[in-house]
Amino acid sequence: MGSRQVSQSWQGMRITVAGLGVSGVSAARALAGLGAVVTVVDGGDSGTHRERAAELAEEGISVRLGDAETLPEGTGLVVTSPGWKPDSPLFAAAAEAGVDVVGDVEIAWRLRGPDAAPWLAVTGTNGKTTTTQMLASILRAAGLRTAAVGNIGTPIVDVVLGEETYDVLAVELSSYQLHWAPSLRAHSAAVLNLAPDHLDWHGSMEAYAADKGRIYEGNTVACVYNVADPATEDLVREADVEEGCRAIGFTLGTPGPSQLGVVDGILVDRAFVANRQKNAQELAEVGDINPPAPHNIANALAAAALARAFGVEPKAVRDGLRAFTPDAHRIAHIADVDEVAYVDDSKATNTHAAEASLAAYDPIVWIAGGLAKGASFDELVTRSAKRLRGVVLIGAERHLIAEALARHAPEVPVVDLDRTDTGAMSAAVREAAALAKPGDTVLLAPACASMDMFTNYNKRGEAFAEAVRELAAERA
Repeated sequence: MGSRQVSQSWQGMRITVAGLGVSGVSAARALAGLGAVVTVVDGGDSGTHRERAAELAEEGISVRLGDAETLPEGTGLVVTSPGWKPDSPLFAAAAEAGVDVVGDVEIAWRLRGPDAAPWLAVTGTNGKTTTTQMLASILRAAGLRTAAVGNIGTPIVDVVLGEETYDVLAVELSSYQLHWAPSLRAHSAAVLNLAPDHLDWHGSMEAYAADKGRIYEGNTVACVYNVADPATEDLVREADVEEGCRAIGFTLGTPGPSQLGVVDGILVDRAFVANRQKNAQELAEVGDINPPAPHNIANALAAAALARAFGVEPKAVRDGLRAFTPDAHRIAHIADVDEVAYVDDSKATNTHAAEASLAAYDPIVWIAGGLAKGASFDELVTRSAKRLRGVVLIGAERHLIAEALARHAPEVPVVDLDRTDTGAMSAAVREAAALAKPGDTVLLAPACASMDMFTNYNKRGEAFAEAVRELAAERA
């Protein structure tokens, strides 16, 4: 079940690395260690930038700060960090000079040895990290040496060049990373879902979807798609795969042949079984999934499909799902206060993720708002209106959600919190508590980015959890 190796000599090659972040530093060190002449460029010039530059300079790596637009003379390859936009002036200069631009994932792929572990790859607008971690848990339960890498955890270049050996890697890939990884060829891959996101980077929904679809190119065993999201199956149809590679669907309903799904609370496999027209293999129970919200069940099915494509036995799927604990701020139950559940899904930073979160509870007092990233909230509100007891809005662009609520759910009470101070989340939780009734769920699923009020979604979730704990202590 090997993957194709792309060999390349790096000795003396002049490489420009774009970005002094974690992946950029990792790629620069790796390539310099292989004998390349590396220059890192970054538009920043802060104290942190200078510290990192000084560290790299001691290792013989040149760093140019304050100028991220000019291509260093003699550059033979540009290695970009994921967040750099395709229309960056540096890349235009590279194109004019006939120089390729690739990302750290592409470099990792090219650096693999002849006996390298195959990659089981995961992408999608939402659920990537959870699914990749579930997959790694299942693979470990099967006794395989594995790690969850890529867009999470240790930089993938470091993993590929590290001394530890693996049987298989569970690789989370963002659309940014896939854009810059033209020769990547996974053993099997999944696209979990597609919804508008990062369109400012990609330029259009079509370009965003095309970059996601790159994950299927050259797959050898299985292309896993979401039956409920036909756009993911379209990407499978368009992919150029190895002979014999199969399209495998996952569904929250009863699976057809070549699909995984759910029957009477049981996750079942009708893809990797003998006589799949008539037979199905039980894998696990819905209760084995933590938490058993619908979108998390879908994540589990996708992870199971990739594991089964790699030959993992049913028992390992069940054991791996039972052993899995999700990261913080992903539909995390914080506490029950006066018979009201308080749930933190601060990771729901776009409308697609928020809709999945809202679908898991009923009735809901919804805390939402922040930076909209150009999103429209009409469809989200229309689909979720019947579940809403009330809404508390926070953040810079909360008016966009308020307007959608006025259009599509005018009967739902809305509290508009016009404050961004450190006590704003505590106030939001108290307003939500006042709207909630026993049996309700107060759900933080902002549908927006956090940077208007918080450093990141983690800090936003922590503020919510702290506010809930304060409320519980007062009412104890």
